[in-house]
Amino acid sequence: MSLRLLAITAAFVIAHTAAVADPIVIKYSHVVADQSPKGQAALKFKELAEKKLPGKVVVQVFPNSQLYGDGKEMEALLLGDVQIIAPSLAKFGKYTKKLQVFDLPFLFDNIQAVDRFQAGPKGQELLNSMNSSGIKGLGYLHNGMKQLSANKPLRTPADAKGLKFRIQSSDVLEAQFKAVGANPQKLAFAEVYQALQSGVVDGTENPWANTYTKKFHEVQKYIMESDHGVLDYMVITNAGWWDGLPADVRKALNEAMVESIRFGNKVAFDEAANFRQKVIDDKKAQVLPMTRAELNQWRKAMAPVWRQFEPEIGRDIIDAALKANQR
Repeated sequence: MSLRLLAITAAFVIAHTAAVADPIVIKYSHVVADQSPKGQAALKFKELAEKKLPGKVVVQVFPNSQLYGDGKEMEALLLGDVQIIAPSLAKFGKYTKKLQVFDLPFLFDNIQAVDRFQAGPKGQELLNSMNSSGIKGLGYLHNGMKQLSANKPLRTPADAKGLKFRIQSSDVLEAQFKAVGANPQKLAFAEVYQALQSGVVDGTENPWANTYTKKFHEVQKYIMESDHGVLDYMVITNAGWWDGLPADVRKALNEAMVESIRFGNKVAFDEAANFRQKVIDDKKAQVLPMTRAELNQWRKAMAPVWRQFEPEIGRDIIDAALKANQR
C-alpha cells in the first residue's frame, strides 16, 4: 500500500513539475508583413521576451492576417484567442472617442511632437482608456506622418476648395476636408490609384511609404510636405490576461515591449525618410515644402474641426497635444 501511495505521489509530483515548467505561449497577431515597421517590432519583441524569460515564455508571431484580419482580431483578443495585437488608432472608436485626437488635422508639427505627446502623461493615460472594456494599451507604434497631394499646389486652404479627396472612413477626416470647402470621398485603399488616375478623386493624404509603394506619386503632380496628420498603431493586450501574469513575467514583457517599440519606431522613421527621397528621385511628382506661415493658415482653417470633436476627445487631451509641439 505504501509503495502504491509512493508511486502515486511521485507521479503527481512529476506531472505537477511538468505543468509548472510549461512556458506561457503568447500569440502576437498583426495584419502586415514581417518586413514592415510593425512586423519588425513584433519579431523584435519575440526575440527580447524569449531572451529575458528563457523557458518561461514562447512568443508566436502571426503576420499578414494569418490568424485574424482587421475585422476579427479585436474580438479574438477579448476572447483570449490571441494575446497581443497592434491595430491602427482609428480602429478604437467603438471603445473610446479620445483616440480621435490622433486624427485631428494639423495638430502635431511632426513625428517628434507625436512622440512627446505619446510619452507624456495624457498619452500614457490613453493607453489605459479602454481598460473597462478589457483592453490594455502597451505602447504606440509609428507608421508615419501624412502628406497632402493633388494635381495643383495646396499651399493655402483656399487651394483645396472644390477638390475631391479620398479619405478613410473617419468622421474627423470627413470634417477635415469639409472645413476647407473640399469634397471628401470614402474609398477603399485598393481603389485609390485608379481613382486618382481616372480623376474620380483629385487628391489624397498618405505617409511617404504608401505614396511610393502604391505609386500614388505617378498620378499626382504635387505632394505637399504637410505632416498634417499621423497614422499610428497601439499595441494592446487582454487586460485580464496581462494582470493575471506573474509579476516578474509582466515586468520583463513590459521591458521587452518598450524596447521593441523603440526599435520599430526607428525603422518607421528611417523608412519614411527613404521613401520620401525615392519619391523625389523619381521626379514624377513635385515635392513642395510648406512654410510656417502656410501651415499656420491650414491650422487656423482646421480649428473648427478641433472644436467639433473637443467634447468627445477632451480639451485637456488636445491642449496636451498642442503643448507637445513646444520643444
